[in-house]
Amino acid sequence: MLDVPAGRFAVWSTAWLTGRTSYDDALDAITGDTAHRVVGLPGTEEAVPLGWALSALRGTGERRVRLVLPVPGDVRGLPRVPGLAELALGAGQAAVGERLALVPEPLGPEVVQWAAVDLTGAAPAPPPVEGSLRALAGSLDVAVGDAARTLAGLDLARWHPEVPALLAGLGGTAQAPRLPPDTDPVAVALLARARRLHRVLDLALTDAPGGAVTHRQAAARDEALRPLADAVREAVTAAYNAVPR
Repeated sequence: MLDVPAGRFAVWSTAWLTGRTSYDDALDAITGDTAHRVVGLPGTEEAVPLGWALSALRGTGERRVRLVLPVPGDVRGLPRVPGLAELALGAGQAAVGERLALVPEPLGPEVVQWAAVDLTGAAPAPPPVEGSLRALAGSLDVAVGDAARTLAGLDLARWHPEVPALLAGLGGTAQAPRLPPDTDPVAVALLARARRLHRVLDLALTDAPGGAVTHRQAAARDEALRPLADAVREAVTAAYNAVPR
């Protein structure tokens, strides 16, 4: 299942910085049962608890942290500072403020280490392009329909019988990660659908056992899924970055 620690950090730290939740609730929601530590936090020489990063953000006057999900060729939302793009591309995600960026790296099932990058003096990067939540939900519907038709033609169900059931269940109830209680319900629903579709992508992009997928079939599959992958990435970004009006 899609796990986006930088998304949790972005949405909950923003809620805390703007007075919409408590420090303890924010930290608990970000960390869960996993140990989190930060290296490279300005003013520190060793790994420190993640809570120090929250305090550092407030100390510098931050009010908003955004999730960025970079991919090769699209690093919009990342300030141009040495090393940040490489770190974020390697992790596939980053939590970016105006003065500090944080990139998570799982060190096993129980520990996440965050690399802090000082953004002092860096030109602010334009935030990721985000449409309205409802518009993105519509784009996701279109991408799902197009991908489903192509995948049916490729007989994907024979390789991965779970995929049709996942696609058929998109209209049902799905769970999203814990979000601040005042989060727009549209953002919650959008994130839940995107997580289910990420599971579809994981399955669909896995070659069938025994090499049953030909090179041509794999190329057609990947081409068909690219718009869906882009739509899922945009939906996840917008859902975690949604701020109540």
